[in-house]
Amino acid sequence: IDDTIKMLDDHLADVYHEVDCTRIALDPRFKNMDGSIGAVYYNFPHAGAAWVDLQPGQGHVTGFYDSHPIVNWRHENLMRLFFRNLRYFVKPGGLVKIASNMGAVGVRYSYILGSAEQNEFQHVETVPFLEWSLHRYGRAYGDRRDKKKRPGDGQGYNAQKAESDMVYTFEYRPSGRELPIQEIKFPPTFQTIMGCNDGPFKNLDPVSAKALARQLHERFIKEVSGIHVG
Repeated sequence: IDDTIKMLDDHLADVYHEVDCTRIALDPRFKNMDGSIGAVYYNFPHAGAAWVDLQPGQGHVTGFYDSHPIVNWRHENLMRLFFRNLRYFVKPGGLVKIASNMGAVGVRYSYILGSAEQNEFQHVETVPFLEWSLHRYGRAYGDRRDKKKRPGDGQGYNAQKAESDMVYTFEYRPSGRELPIQEIKFPPTFQTIMGCNDGPFKNLDPVSAKALARQLHERFIKEVSGIHVG
């Protein structure tokens, strides 16, 4: 990654770190860039693992599969807010290309296509990722796990075959009309989380389960309120 960033710097590219793609419109680094971007690429979007610190300073992945209803809403919101933010910066006719596995259960293809349509990005093409010029991309988890390891060897990720990776292309075709406020999915209530008995809650004693549920609920409320959580 460091070598790639250096190469970009050598070619006079502007490299921004820690960009929250759901809040680009509020990022001061993008000030005065309205309607100026002609192409956006997002490879294998993922909302990241829901980390909690049951013991201070010891981050822990909660252990839910991406498809689990306790956490899946995060992936749908990622796409909805991503496309809504792009409306401020992508010029009419600009392209957005998103690479994702057709069998992904976190950011599902329906979330990508549906969110694009809601925000006037017209789907124009789908091609296999391996046929794309940027197919040598190496995946990342998108959270603190990347500091220690990266997923697989580029051939698979969470049992997803590389042959099923696709690139969805959208063209921004704004109608000029004012769109309604972007709808988002809300997180489960504390009571709903407390009622969960699988994933990380399996075999937990009542006190530990309540502590985990409280931390998860507090984290989810921050996320849905627009507070970035690493």
